[in-house]
Amino acid sequence: MKIGVFALQGAFIEHEKMLSVLGAETVEIRRREHFSDGLDGIILPGGESTVQGKLLREEGLMQPLKAAIEGGVPVFGTCAGLILLAKRLSNDANVYLGTMDVTVKRNAYGRQLGSFAAVTPVKGVGDYPAVFIRAPYIEEAGKGVDVLATVDNKIVAARQKNMLATAFHPELTEDTRIHAYFLDMVKGK
Repeated sequence: MKIGVFALQGAFIEHEKMLSVLGAETVEIRRREHFSDGLDGIILPGGESTVQGKLLREEGLMQPLKAAIEGGVPVFGTCAGLILLAKRLSNDANVYLGTMDVTVKRNAYGRQLGSFAAVTPVKGVGDYPAVFIRAPYIEEAGKGVDVLATVDNKIVAARQKNMLATAFHPELTEDTRIHAYFLDMVKGK
């Protein structure tokens, strides 16, 4: 199983380590020529969504990435990756990929000082140690979006068809269960 990890900026190495522990091969994607049709799944890591969106456009990756997702390739977006997937941002005029029917609030918990950890039940996974860093949350989920986790009545994990997204950073824990959940999605596609 080959997973493309977007390595433009953010916590991509941590995702690669998690996937390696679970036996998946990873390929770093930085340029258009790194993106191939032979990928079984895609990871959009946390980081800075504005920078990532700019780099996706500059490297000619936005359209092929969107086409792959719309074509059914499983994708997992964490934090900034969630923002990139969202059809709507409530506090930002930008829309990046716009493939997941959610409205997301950027930096919803405040700046770096608003970062925190919380144990939250995640549907299909169990209680999970979620790490939030300058995190967004989902304000509204459209039809067909399965809410997987909430913290303080805010949606922090969701799935729609081949898209999985978390407002938190599972790659910053030792717990591989959410990455395993994603790999199960890839196997089941």
